[in-house]
Amino acid sequence: MLKTYRILVLTTLLLSTSLKAESDLKGELGFETRWFPDDPADSRQFDGFQTSFHFEPEWSWENQSRSQQAKITLFGRVDNRDDERTHVDLRDMYWQWVNNQWEVLIGINRVFWGVAESRHLVNTINQIDQVESIDEESFLGQPMVNLSYESDFGRFSLYLMSGFRERTFPDVEGRFRTPIPVDPDQAFYASGLDQWHPETALRYTTVLGDWDIGAHIFHGIGREPTLSPNQDFSRLIPQYELITQAGLDLQYTREAWLWKLETLVRKGQGKTFFAMVGGFEYTLYQILNSNYDLGLLAEYLYDDRGGLGSTVTPFDNDLFLAFRLALNDINDTALLAGVFVDLNDGSGSLRIEAERRLNDFATIEIEAQGFHSDNSNSDLNAFKEDSYIGISLNFYY
Repeated sequence: MLKTYRILVLTTLLLSTSLKAESDLKGELGFETRWFPDDPADSRQFDGFQTSFHFEPEWSWENQSRSQQAKITLFGRVDNRDDERTHVDLRDMYWQWVNNQWEVLIGINRVFWGVAESRHLVNTINQIDQVESIDEESFLGQPMVNLSYESDFGRFSLYLMSGFRERTFPDVEGRFRTPIPVDPDQAFYASGLDQWHPETALRYTTVLGDWDIGAHIFHGIGREPTLSPNQDFSRLIPQYELITQAGLDLQYTREAWLWKLETLVRKGQGKTFFAMVGGFEYTLYQILNSNYDLGLLAEYLYDDRGGLGSTVTPFDNDLFLAFRLALNDINDTALLAGVFVDLNDGSGSLRIEAERRLNDFATIEIEAQGFHSDNSNSDLNAFKEDSYIGISLNFYY
């Protein structure tokens, strides 16, 4: 498969030099520092400060008629406290052909599905890069062939995939990990083909008046592994099962209101289970006669997979409340603050993100995450010592 990708890159480079085309090279460099004020739950975990550097160059190409595009995005991070967080990934490397109603994409790509703010429930194609952040907003590139057709009735997309990507996990010394560390090197697959088991997904999207509608069916290796202890209970072993999943995502837009819903039914990880996240976002424009916009968000999360043990989710009966403040100034200053509350045991977490552009080439971001749990059986109990404050400087070229 690596040979195929090399051929793809060489072909794209030849096209860019032999045809009248446009290419662009841009990227991002960043420095991040996190401070963990509390002692870790496990003495093997680091305490105090964690510093890292990341880079993300991106090269794109488009032919003169704009019927062909190519993109390569590389991501890497070097971390001084967690060896597993020091990693490199090929986020994108694909060639795309567009002709009227048809599109064909071949290579490595990232695909986003869904509408909810608190949890991307139906976002199924790409694996989570969990060492990047606990908020599950970073994803690994997935090898695929994607065929799409735009009709008068909506958009149909077929995904054919292989080369499954395993989830990343913190090292023994890292934060945001399970009480028993995960050993990804011992990953077990239910399929005899391991990560090369073929996968398929079909997605349909359309817009009907004020409604944005998406539906999908997926069959392949579940991106969320089951974690089972080894013989001496010193490590957890990821097990990747074959699943079949159907999902629906809806968004209704009416003036300042956004109503959102994501649902799925999954078979293959223990009993068949249902999960959903739904709620609203209401925006107050130019509050107090200013340029500021204030968005108010509320979502409810439900998951009935109780009894699946190590695959149980912390979002089984939770409420998410948040606000989003946009100053609409020349520096694009923005603030997002949200809280999760477990309606079963009262545990919860608070997250704050603030961003401001310093100039045309740099931004500063500040984030803080806090955890609360008085119940030793709570899913958040493992992270209650991992509250932190982080600051990052990002430079663009």
